Amino acid sequence: MTPSATADAPARTADGVTGRDDHPAGVARTNARRGLGLVVALVALVLAVVLSLVVGSKPVPLGTVWDALTAYDGSSDHVVVRDLRVPRTLVGLLVGTALGVAGALIQAMTRNPLADPGILGVNAGAAFAVVLAVALLGLTDVGSFVWFAFLGAVVATVAVYAIGSQGRGGATPVRLTLAGVALGAVLTGLSQGVTLLDPAAFDRLRFWTSGSLAGRTTETAATIAPFVLAGLVLALVVARPLNSVALGDDLARSLGAHVGRTRVLVGVAVMLLCGAATAAAGPIAFVGLMVPHVARWAVGPDQRWILPYAAVLAPVLLLVSDVVGRVVVSPGELQVGIVTAFVGAPVLVALVRRSSASGL
Repeated sequence: MTPSATADAPARTADGVTGRDDHPAGVARTNARRGLGLVVALVALVLAVVLSLVVGSKPVPLGTVWDALTAYDGSSDHVVVRDLRVPRTLVGLLVGTALGVAGALIQAMTRNPLADPGILGVNAGAAFAVVLAVALLGLTDVGSFVWFAFLGAVVATVAVYAIGSQGRGGATPVRLTLAGVALGAVLTGLSQGVTLLDPAAFDRLRFWTSGSLAGRTTETAATIAPFVLAGLVLALVVARPLNSVALGDDLARSLGAHVGRTRVLVGVAVMLLCGAATAAAGPIAFVGLMVPHVARWAVGPDQRWILPYAAVLAPVLLLVSDVVGRVVVSPGELQVGIVTAFVGAPVLVALVRRSSASGL
């Protein structure tokens, strides 16, 4: 490395955050800019919520939506809004937030910009456990699904790490990614095989396995909300230690970070978030991959800002994708998991081709 390159390299703070200006005034300006960006993201989220309530195979005027929320009269439009779109939007908010934050946590923990719950097989593990629960035990509601989804997420996470740790060099980001993709493909194939062998289970799961928000109720949102909130609290707890872990285990320990405890807390948070999201909406890929990159592009590598940005931007992506799925094949409907895959696949190809994909 040349002296000029060394001089230009961003400095690392004790929190593992890169930056060129450590002066208090510079830090204040940076945080003010980040805060303004978060406000803009929140405005975008509000617009996405309004769009989700208004747009569909049957458009409902905004005034009618407001009346349905404040002066419900049982009319057809009010029923569409209160009984169909409001629960669907609530579930979309919770699932999007869970997937975005889980993706940011996994990318930070593995220091792999291509990691997300789908690519690392976590969603596939949760989905396979739910498929078995439906096919073998006849379960039909999210309150029962969620525990199996958690179990599947835990088993898949442990299996991916165990497979990726084999051989010389240990669990490198590339090995973890390859192990996750391979395990995810196997579990997805098994899930499809089970549903095809059991037509009744297939009827109950055919939309769920594609990733869908359709037909969800307020009870679904209420069931997963405590688990998502618990996962978000853990994510905020580990935000600062993750900044130190980004410097490497040895340096993180020298800065006082508890690397092992941080990894355990990240694992528990990802399990809660992915398990709840998958139980409610099925396996939805690429949301946890794309959104953390957008957040890092906007605020840099500080996890204390990346996680809130991911928590706001991910539901924006999911709700807008859901709206697109409602209208693109109207009067039919395209599942939101299919729409996010259409968007996410080109993004994944672009990230693989870029040697300078948003650094961790």
